[in-house]
Amino acid sequence: MDIYNLTTVTQFILIGLSDLPEVRYPLFVAFLLIYQITLVGNGAILLAITIEQKLHTPMYFLLANLSLLDIFCPSATVPKMLRNLLTEDHSISFVGCALQLYFLVALVGTEVFLLAVMAYDRYVAICFPLRYTLIMSHVRCAQLLTGTWAAGFLNSLLHTMTTFSLSFCKSNQVNQYYCDVPPVVALSCSSTYTEEMLVLVVAGTLGTSAFLITLISYTYIISTILKIRSAEGKRKAFSTCASHLTVVCLFYGTTIFTYIRPSSSKHSPARDRLVSMLYGIITPMLNPIIYSLRNTEVKGALRRLLSNKTYAVQT
Repeated sequence: MDIYNLTTVTQFILIGLSDLPEVRYPLFVAFLLIYQITLVGNGAILLAITIEQKLHTPMYFLLANLSLLDIFCPSATVPKMLRNLLTEDHSISFVGCALQLYFLVALVGTEVFLLAVMAYDRYVAICFPLRYTLIMSHVRCAQLLTGTWAAGFLNSLLHTMTTFSLSFCKSNQVNQYYCDVPPVVALSCSSTYTEEMLVLVVAGTLGTSAFLITLISYTYIISTILKIRSAEGKRKAFSTCASHLTVVCLFYGTTIFTYIRPSSSKHSPARDRLVSMLYGIITPMLNPIIYSLRNTEVKGALRRLLSNKTYAVQT
């Protein structure tokens, strides 16, 4: 077929879960509930950190940024997915697809970098406790956060511009419930070598670097904790990083399961896409639960916040 005779793509169709119509209403209710829990949970942590003066430290500033990302990231995809589950119109404009891809890649990339910064923060707190306030000052924390967000959004800008500079004149059906680099690039009728190399080199290098920083930080953290003689000292040291370590394992575990797991002929494409939602909407919901359950200071701040609201309502 002569591709030059084909009409240039002006909009995309998000296939999503369109081939599982029998469960679209239960899925709508489930994902709406998850999304609401995500917004309320992360919003509560943000409010607690803002109000509680004792939580105005670098560790909790980083946690506040994680909560922001856990609000923004699902908000880039879930509202459109919920609409698609209720209506027959699964289209998204060319510009809308580009914007969704840009913000999704930017926010996920920023979270990867932020988790590395949080690991470094815990490394300094446990391995150099007497120098912590000097090394992780408010200025240094602000610099790291600025670099984290800038790196995530600049990296996404590079991938978005490269992806949407391709020619799209074949199928416009995106094999996903949102616009992401791999399914959109797969629709191109021009050479995708440059974008594929960018994903491999740039994203691979940045992602691997962030992962190595996180891994090396926790190697030193665990080594330092094991050298502590008292059991109580070990418990206190581990409690300062247990929540973040759980979040790191959850984030990388679901990401690896989503992108590196072997394909199976027993699963339909729709069920594979359903699995890919795990790290996109489940992880942001679980993060505030993990921090509120395992972190005594956050738990206490949330308890005081709820008690104050209850008192205000009663009066």
